[in-house]
Amino acid sequence: MGTYQKATIIGAGNLGLAIAKGLVKANKFEASQITLTRRSTASIDYLSKDGFALSTNNSKAVAESDIIFLCVQPKQIEGVINEIREALNSEKTVVSVATGVKTPELTKLLSKEVTVIRAMPNTAIAVNQSMTCICGADGTSENHLEEVKNLFDSVGKTLVINEELMQAATVLGASGIAFFLRYIRAATQGGIQMGFDSDEANFIAVQTAIGASSLIQAFENHPESEIDRVTTPRGCTIEGLNEMEHQGLSSAVIKGIMASFHKINDIR
Repeated sequence: MGTYQKATIIGAGNLGLAIAKGLVKANKFEASQITLTRRSTASIDYLSKDGFALSTNNSKAVAESDIIFLCVQPKQIEGVINEIREALNSEKTVVSVATGVKTPELTKLLSKEVTVIRAMPNTAIAVNQSMTCICGADGTSENHLEEVKNLFDSVGKTLVINEELMQAATVLGASGIAFFLRYIRAATQGGIQMGFDSDEANFIAVQTAIGASSLIQAFENHPESEIDRVTTPRGCTIEGLNEMEHQGLSSAVIKGIMASFHKINDIR
């Protein structure tokens, strides 16, 4: 087990649950050391069988924890902080994954000497393959930042960034999961059209995507270098790639990413 002995995840929705499951899978916490809170726990009652503590009392859960994950919508942040403020002290760490809520705002709302760190993991944290970007509020010690980084490193890869890039990190890393999944879906549909059944096509597309990512990670090459290894003169690969580009593949991806980025800056 790590430095933190007990955690509370406020807002046990999709991302909050993914964080909880990932931390348990990585042996950073036992399920019994994590409290999941929601306004109503009816939809997550089944998790009590896995050992998680469930609660509708945010303040009590925070009082009993040393690290608190705020996994709520931006519009809910102020209300949640007002609810838990009295249970916080300088011994506790607050990690916010609320989109668009900056650390100065969090610090002002908390109005206490509490370690505040902003993080953006993605849902692959549930299988310990998250891409997480983090930044600390002004005055956050290197030790505290490193402790939280180590926690997220156990459930994937972590990058400490400047806060001004956090919106971009949310689009590229968190929304990016959906973007890559949409490619896998399209590739699967192409496989079906060529003759595979859906399960076979999906299996091939998924493993191929894992292989492509693994090549980049292993050799740290630019993607084009690995593409060059696959394409041959007058071959079927370059024919397919050129057709995708003629249809606007790269342009569509970049435009989609930028559309998401413009939208995230309008949230709240």
